Amino acid sequence: MILALDTVFDQCSIALMNQGLLLDEMTATGSRLQTQQILPMLNSMLTKHNKIVSDITAIAFNRGPGAFSGIRINTAVAQALAFAHDLPCLPVSSLQAVAQCAYLQHDLEHVYAVLDARMNQVYFAEFILNNHVMSLVGDEILLDYAKITAKNLPLVGNGAMLLTPLDGQICQNVQPTAKIIAMLGRSVQQQGRAVTAEHALPVYLRHNAWKTLAEQGKL
Repeated sequence: MILALDTVFDQCSIALMNQGLLLDEMTATGSRLQTQQILPMLNSMLTKHNKIVSDITAIAFNRGPGAFSGIRINTAVAQALAFAHDLPCLPVSSLQAVAQCAYLQHDLEHVYAVLDARMNQVYFAEFILNNHVMSLVGDEILLDYAKITAKNLPLVGNGAMLLTPLDGQICQNVQPTAKIIAMLGRSVQQQGRAVTAEHALPVYLRHNAWKTLAEQGKL
């Protein structure tokens, strides 16, 4: 049984998936109480289904990029549970989750996934459908606001309107929850890409966000 966690998309969302079938999902919107919410939500869901933590066989988690505090909470909880119960971790890209959500909700099979990174930039990557899973084309990168995209592909995610779309280009906001993380985590597991707790690492893309403006060379 896979436990999936997401605190990156301005929410606290958990899901349980058993043999590819969604057992349950619980999502609380907003990010202010994530640290207080996530473990009680997990305990409540396990109790509801007469499960215990030892029934979990892997932990899928949103490894970013995205909100720094959300990534840290997500990764810390995944690592702690994995260490305590000797479980493998299944890292899932937030951008891939956006692309997968766009495919499932809007039948889009080739997209640019775009998330607002603040500081006049977006997190950006191209994804194309491969065996029902949106797969990365190239690299996940940072782009400046108003950048013109190279291809006339749909822009999906909360940063879609921050780029300059080509004529006729679709902009669609989507909000993945933990069930998408569970689905993609299962794909990670099937591909043999599970990692141990010590290698369940966050992906920020930007490494200087906590520096002062002077340290970033902007003053």
